[in-house]
Amino acid sequence: MFTTRPTLQGTFGMVSSTHWLASQSAMAVLESGGNAYDAAVAAGFVLHVVEPHLNGPAGEVPILLAPAEGPVRVLCGQGVAPAGATVAHYRDGLGLALVPGTGPLAAAVPGAFDAWMLLLRDHGTLRPADVLKYAIGYAEDGHAPVERVGATVAAVRELFETEWTSSAEVYLPGGAPPAPGELFRNPRLAATWRRLLAEAEAAGGADRVAQIEAARAVWRSGFVAEALVRQAARPTLDTSGERHTGTLTAADLAGWSATYEDPVTYDWRGWTLCKAGPWSQGPVLLQQLALLPDTLPPYGSAAYVHLLVEGCKLAMADREAWYGDAADVPLEELLSAAYNAERRALVGAEASYELRPGRPGGREPRLAARAREVASGASAYDAQGILAGTGAAAGAGEPTVARNGATQGDTCHLDVVDRWGNMVAATPSGGWLQANPVVPELGFPLGTRLQMAWLEEGLPNTLTPGRRPRTTLTPSLALRDGVPVLAFGTPGGDQQDQWQLHFFLAAALRDPVRGGLDLQGAVDAPNWHNDAFPGSFYPRGMRPGSVTLESRADPAVVAELRARGHDVTVGEPWSEGRLCAVARDPRTGVLSAAANPRGMQGYAVGR
Repeated sequence: MFTTRPTLQGTFGMVSSTHWLASQSAMAVLESGGNAYDAAVAAGFVLHVVEPHLNGPAGEVPILLAPAEGPVRVLCGQGVAPAGATVAHYRDGLGLALVPGTGPLAAAVPGAFDAWMLLLRDHGTLRPADVLKYAIGYAEDGHAPVERVGATVAAVRELFETEWTSSAEVYLPGGAPPAPGELFRNPRLAATWRRLLAEAEAAGGADRVAQIEAARAVWRSGFVAEALVRQAARPTLDTSGERHTGTLTAADLAGWSATYEDPVTYDWRGWTLCKAGPWSQGPVLLQQLALLPDTLPPYGSAAYVHLLVEGCKLAMADREAWYGDAADVPLEELLSAAYNAERRALVGAEASYELRPGRPGGREPRLAARAREVASGASAYDAQGILAGTGAAAGAGEPTVARNGATQGDTCHLDVVDRWGNMVAATPSGGWLQANPVVPELGFPLGTRLQMAWLEEGLPNTLTPGRRPRTTLTPSLALRDGVPVLAFGTPGGDQQDQWQLHFFLAAALRDPVRGGLDLQGAVDAPNWHNDAFPGSFYPRGMRPGSVTLESRADPAVVAELRARGHDVTVGEPWSEGRLCAVARDPRTGVLSAAANPRGMQGYAVGR
């Protein structure tokens, strides 16, 4: 079949990411003798520089890693809610209905930096300076920004000039947004990393691990932590229309660390899919697989799309009712054969228009009042997101930040496999330039992931001190007959585990290319998504019965979906999905990679 690019193949190393500079930086690390984990860390820090509207070092990153020798692990770089981030403080004290989507009230404990350092310490081979030099170079000497960086800055220019002036100093150089073809620099960020490295090397000497531990200490309790806490205490205009201070303290930063955990897994036709736990939306991919019947309709047919859309609705309804870090999640029941046989029977020939969470183990679903209102078509919020009787505005965030126009926020992704068979998938996000002011001393902003949590007690995703807000970030690893074969992922918020399912099935079900998985064909294949469940981001709306397909889809498929009752939107031809993937054939050692052509900035490299 036609593809925009070939599926790359080689034996030395493969990288795929959402920006070509991150991909090539990771490849340079592999060429210099580093392994997949060294390369991933280098790429992650470059993404913080070249895609600052999509992620930053004070954001978050879930990482799945498959060592050549050893089990698959999840490295959780999702920070928790600070000790002062309580429902009572936000709802009763401040009169907020939702956590604001911008500003310091939305800031969780930053998670990305510590996760990258733990990955480097435990699985890498290089020193912090060896992996940070690429990011420092692009921040200090400059890089040509992609068009979306300038467009994002332009959309919030008035806010930067009138309120978030520290952001204007970085992102409006000479009074204008960054422009394609011109070098954009962030010398404050470069200076932050240089100072951190100098302090880490002074404290750690020549010992690699000691340097990493010293760097973590600088972040958690040194000059970086001090600047982050000062920023959280500054009254900041947020999406409520008011100026608020945050809840992040020195104790919150000093007391948190990224952690390892086992993945959640599901076996399907000889494959084992590995995901982060239900503090992410990762198990949604597994639930969608569990809902599939033994015999599938022809790939790409209307019946096939209908089946996947209806299964996704059921899995996402369960996400809303059961996923979170503030209560136990009945994951064993949610993935059980008996439960999914019962749920599968709900998929009929026509499109469904209801939100239908299940009752695993006989439990009653626990939906937030806002989710129930959205699902029923009723809402206690007016058109501006104001909770009736409070005057408080609802928050905004990924994928839109509404202030002086709407800007699109999103996420990044990277995958690496090396010649030894080590494999990693990571989805960094948060800490967007448009979500919080730049910390003047550091050159990057705080994150806003707390907007994912509900201000309602007793829910799995209730805002709770010391607990993670449920994130949409969800990288994937797949094993074949118990051996790691495939690492993949995509930006896209609520769409991530929809697009990833479609990609995985395309790769797993269709004919191979050059003896291996047709990764590029699966990336390029026409994709789709639905919004028939409460969204994770402001205004947390839903479109019952909806499905959006790329215009490259067969018109006959579109017509049949409409005949089945789906509310079909036909989008642009290359608008659905931003997937990256790498693979390794354990029989031959051949490595493969592919990257998304949509947006014209994701690239795979390798040899």
